[in-house]
Amino acid sequence: MKVVVEADGGSRGNPGPAGYGAVVRDAATGEVLAERREGLGVATNNVAEYSGLIAGLRAAAGLGATEVAVRMDSKLVVEQMSGRWKIKHEALRPLAGQARELAAGFAGVTYEWIPRAQNAHADRLANEAMDTQAGRSTATERTTPQKWTGAQGTPTRMMLLRHGQTAMSVDRRYSGRGDVPLTEQGLQQAAAAAKRLAAMPDLGADTAVVASPLTRTRQTAQAVADALGARVATDPGLLETDFGEWEGLTFAEAAERDPELHGRWLRDPSVPAPGGESFDEVHRRVRRARDELVETHSGRTIVVVSHVTPIKSLLRLGLDAGPSLLFRLHLDLASLSIVEFYPDGNASVRLVNDISHLG
Repeated sequence: MKVVVEADGGSRGNPGPAGYGAVVRDAATGEVLAERREGLGVATNNVAEYSGLIAGLRAAAGLGATEVAVRMDSKLVVEQMSGRWKIKHEALRPLAGQARELAAGFAGVTYEWIPRAQNAHADRLANEAMDTQAGRSTATERTTPQKWTGAQGTPTRMMLLRHGQTAMSVDRRYSGRGDVPLTEQGLQQAAAAAKRLAAMPDLGADTAVVASPLTRTRQTAQAVADALGARVATDPGLLETDFGEWEGLTFAEAAERDPELHGRWLRDPSVPAPGGESFDEVHRRVRRARDELVETHSGRTIVVVSHVTPIKSLLRLGLDAGPSLLFRLHLDLASLSIVEFYPDGNASVRLVNDISHLG
């Protein structure tokens, strides 16, 4: 898979409060596959630019990219990474080394300088990171420990929305990587959920809406984004379980086809579906996605549109629960759950499987 990485960084003072932004796009379609942004404290413009490049390359690696076209408006970073300019400043050498080490993991990486006007997406993310960093320091000062949990700091709040109805869900069939669209009822469910989220005071045009890349989740997420005036980004870490050869089968059909394996799969989360994933593998994947989302959107409220197993995994992380939760927790189509992850490692589940907006 070939992707384009657009990266930027800035410093308000040089050195001063700094941050970076990076966006990964599908090279063929231009679709946004991932976004990254983070405040860096006090740093120079060049350190921020290199940090944006590193974040973009890491995100591309996480997506499984094989070829990367890097586009940046930093002439210095492009020329140094292309080997045409020497690195004179000591502070930049370890960052350039990290970038080269990441670049070595791809079949090919190219670097292109572009005017700032063509790098607006990454520039916006970098400025958002600096704005959030400035606001977060103030918010943290006035935040007190939570009464019951002892959690401290400003949490990242995830509004977890399951996609609406599909033809597969009507028939209660295993629906993992099969890319099926929403039914008419599913579109109505997505619209109802979007209306509810748009009425919440802490959500708006600057809210990150992140979805699994499959059609049913992207359609649901787009309804939310349209209602908020926001944009949709996709994250493959939020994909549903790969059910392999059981894809499209009902529970009974899979049990009849592979009775012994199906039974072990239900009892042991380390057992994968034939040609597919185990629940342990899904949980590790979702944990990585959660960590990246918390890092990118620290202290903010985001909407995460996904599937049954990834949402259960996120709630499981919030509850610090075992894998039995996967079988004991029910999640309806287009249901809303809320979990908060604190910077000190604590978490709080605020809502589970709410479908009042569908009434």
